[in-house]
Amino acid sequence: MYLLRLTLAALFIALLQVSASYAGVKQLLQIKILGPGTPLQEVISFTGSRVPPMPVIESKADWEARASLIRQRMLDEVVFRGEASRWRKSKSSVQWMETIPGGPGYRIRKVRFEALPGLWIPALLYEPEGLTKTSGRIPVVLNVNGHDRPNGKAADYKQIRCINQARRGMLALNVEWLGMGQLHKPEYGHYLMNQLDLCGTSGLAPFYLSMSRGIDLLLAHPNADPRRVAVAGLSGGGWQTITISALDTRVTLSDPVAGYSSFLTRNHNFSDLGDSEQTPCDMATVADYSHLTAMMAPRATLLTFNATDNCCFAAGHALPPLLAAARPIFKLYGKRKNLWAHVNFSPGNHNFGRDNREALYRMFGAHFFADRTDYDAREIDVTDELKTKEQLFVTIPDDNATFVSLARDISTRLPRGPRVPSADDGPEARKQWQVDARQRLAQVIRSQPMTLGASLVDEKVDGDGAGQTRALLWKLKLGGEWTVPAVELVRGKPKTTAILLADKGRTSAASVAEELLAQGHRVIAIDPFYLGESSIGRHDFLFALTVATVGERALGLQSRQLQAVARWIHRQHEHPTRLIAVGPRTSLAALVAGGLEPGAIADVQLHGCYKSLKQVIDSKLGVNRAPELFCFGLLEQFDIPHLEALIAPRVVTRR
Repeated sequence: MYLLRLTLAALFIALLQVSASYAGVKQLLQIKILGPGTPLQEVISFTGSRVPPMPVIESKADWEARASLIRQRMLDEVVFRGEASRWRKSKSSVQWMETIPGGPGYRIRKVRFEALPGLWIPALLYEPEGLTKTSGRIPVVLNVNGHDRPNGKAADYKQIRCINQARRGMLALNVEWLGMGQLHKPEYGHYLMNQLDLCGTSGLAPFYLSMSRGIDLLLAHPNADPRRVAVAGLSGGGWQTITISALDTRVTLSDPVAGYSSFLTRNHNFSDLGDSEQTPCDMATVADYSHLTAMMAPRATLLTFNATDNCCFAAGHALPPLLAAARPIFKLYGKRKNLWAHVNFSPGNHNFGRDNREALYRMFGAHFFADRTDYDAREIDVTDELKTKEQLFVTIPDDNATFVSLARDISTRLPRGPRVPSADDGPEARKQWQVDARQRLAQVIRSQPMTLGASLVDEKVDGDGAGQTRALLWKLKLGGEWTVPAVELVRGKPKTTAILLADKGRTSAASVAEELLAQGHRVIAIDPFYLGESSIGRHDFLFALTVATVGERALGLQSRQLQAVARWIHRQHEHPTRLIAVGPRTSLAALVAGGLEPGAIADVQLHGCYKSLKQVIDSKLGVNRAPELFCFGLLEQFDIPHLEALIAPRVVTRR
């Protein structure tokens, strides 16, 4: 009994010591190293320096050549990558449904059309009554809209403008937007479009094709006038408007309402930071929204913004840079009067209300009905003609394609990269595969290798005797653009070193750090880009999207930072380091870094790593929850087993 009590007492004391050590380690890991706002300021500087400026244009011919190249590159390199190139060539089916009464002088025809094979868009065509083959050609308008989730195409302010267009003798198409109204389902969530990006297919394509096919439908009408084609929309509809209008020259009049601003403007007005489709991968390697605005010249363009917008794109900061970019180009064509700007002051909030709608009607009068002396731009009161959502419902298939289903379908054929050689292929085949695979992986993650400069900030000590833990606090300057905080923990005389990182930041990995210290490791706990102390804060994932739109990748930044730290450790201590990641997000970065860095990284230990990147799709994970997982084209070339094979014969362990 005495021996049992003695053993229990010794065990209790040991547990107390471990608990005290863990508490001390956690306290050391919690010490702040970076100054307030450092990650935010660095990501603003990083992305802002990569946004292309408007070029100096000396002639109309010079601009037309540049605009043509931008348009081609935007379509080929941003919108229609991967499977989207096949969708682009597919034939869009159109199915006309029932026709319901509208109001005086028009009817409403329900229709659905395929944006791409299997993805049907419900829409409404407001058609003037009495049209015949001999009635002549009339203007057509594609009416798009933004984030009105419950109402979608049934929103009152959208119905009002469609009815007013029809009663003025125009064909008005009211289309539903992905994720809104009838399509307001989780699988259409805009942050899920990046699942397609992961598969190497542009998530922007379904949005663009929805608009393009809508114009196709309008122009197929026997009374459509191809010289008078307009697009108008609010908020996300404003983004749709400038995007399709700039890239599709069939559009002859454009009215984007409170829907976009330059990437440079967004960097300092955080309310403007756009969702996934508004900040598409690699767009800013080709053009800024200032370029798209200038590309409207000499076509009729009405830039509508609100003075005190309570959502985004307030007139005071959003409008001036766009006008500054576009005015000189319109002037080159001698069409300065084709560029209009309208600022709404009453109510001035985020709206496409009567004042803004009447600005559009005036634009129609000047450019579509200039020869009509009886044209009246004042809004017709059609309040009693509005319909309910139920009345405007358009049947679509139950198995309508979604971002998730499209990504899941594409992923069944991925990865497409060369297979991993088996043991029967021999060591030389494996070695050559790794050489080639490293080149392909480096291209996928985009970011270049980083240089590292380290500065010691402070030194802290916890405990005494054999259990004493010493902490060196480092600021690691990486690539001249990023500052990564690192806490180096040492207990006794370690002979090996481990880099430790975690999805929830270094503090959350205190127990793993304590375990490593107890095993005799030196532990360097870091928070790479976006994580822990390096988190950007509010709007963090929107800035991660901006990193992708300027041609970089969050995963690339994280993995390159890990590589640079590993090389630094190798120089300091003359031995390769272990790489230990806690969580699926950092595990992916660790796998990439380990695969690209065979010399300075000895082995990789992963806690909670995915078995396959296809789990990201199956779990319906959005880019807003883990932006680094959606590196464009990663799954097209590599899955988790391929990344592990890239590290071999070094060991990858899972816990």
